[in-house]
Amino acid sequence: MLARVLSVGLLAGLLAGLLIAVLQQVTTTPLILLAETYETQGAGASAVPPAPGAAKEHDHAAHDHGWKPADGLPRFFYTSVATVATAMGMAFLLLAGMIFAGDPIDERRALAWAIAGFVATGLAPAAGLAPELPGSGVGALIARQAWWIATAVATAFALWTFLRSGRPIARLVAVVVLLAPHVIGAPHPHALESKVPAEVAAEFTALSLVVQGLLWALAGIAVGLLWPKFAPKPANQPMPS
Repeated sequence: MLARVLSVGLLAGLLAGLLIAVLQQVTTTPLILLAETYETQGAGASAVPPAPGAAKEHDHAAHDHGWKPADGLPRFFYTSVATVATAMGMAFLLLAGMIFAGDPIDERRALAWAIAGFVATGLAPAAGLAPELPGSGVGALIARQAWWIATAVATAFALWTFLRSGRPIARLVAVVVLLAPHVIGAPHPHALESKVPAEVAAEFTALSLVVQGLLWALAGIAVGLLWPKFAPKPANQPMPS
């Protein structure tokens, strides 16, 4: 069983991650590069489009903020590695959840679990903390991470309880838990200052959620497709005499 889980999780994550890494190159990555030019140009950049040579200026300024991969192939490589690793983590989470729940692992059920995973880790946290570009105004890192984790866990628990239990009181508790992080509120900076134009930030948020949803969906579909193919082969039956 362990070898089967490892094989399916790694291969499903690799396939889904590589596909999404290519998609990121034409969706979110150009927006990140654009936002970085605004970030290095200063506060007045939100009203002035970046100049043709801004990318070169950004390369020099980046050295003052620590190491980062160079634009082009190095950035694509490191982004792809991170995306594949994330997709593998998603695949293992799906497998662990379905095995723990005792659900048959097929395409339909794996996709349903993937949708739930996207709601818990993507849509629900984004209601309070939207995906952010470089140069955006943000709250304290530790507080944001704690709120994000609490929201994801609360949403996962609420979905599990609401969908798995038919008791009204249990479903009521699930709704309360689901809403609790949003009633408490996500941590935000006292002054919402951003060097990135609102249109760029909004487009990045929308595309990031779409890409994340597709990554979950592809990981789920790949898990459902690959799981039967790695089923143990039945032992050879003895020939009748």
